[in-house]
Amino acid sequence: MLGLDDCLIEVMAIPGALDAMLLDQTSGMAVAVSGSPQGVDTECSAAALTETLRATVDGLARSCPGDTVRIDDMLVTTDQGHHLLRLMETAFEGPLVIYVRLDLERSNLALARYRLQAISSSLLT
Repeated sequence: MLGLDDCLIEVMAIPGALDAMLLDQTSGMAVAVSGSPQGVDTECSAAALTETLRATVDGLARSCPGDTVRIDDMLVTTDQGHHLLRLMETAFEGPLVIYVRLDLERSNLALARYRLQAISSSLLT
């Protein structure tokens, strides 16, 4: 089982990873941060990322009435990089999210998604 700090060390070892956060999905607060870029308010960023997730789940639920909507991961690509979020249900902390920002040129999205899945499984066991 990985600890929270070990989790972020593993995330930052993903090729092309620029920075990462572990977010509490309920409160919108950053639980742990690694490699945060200069000038970024991590608490505001964490809150905005969790609001984005809530809006996405709400939008999907409204477009698929009667269906259960459960997001495993979410990818947003911008001109500055890839932003990958992996959602997890934990027994000890409530719902957590692993967020990683990836370099546009140096990252491999398939590998990053695979590694986040493995890391989240290790954190949950």
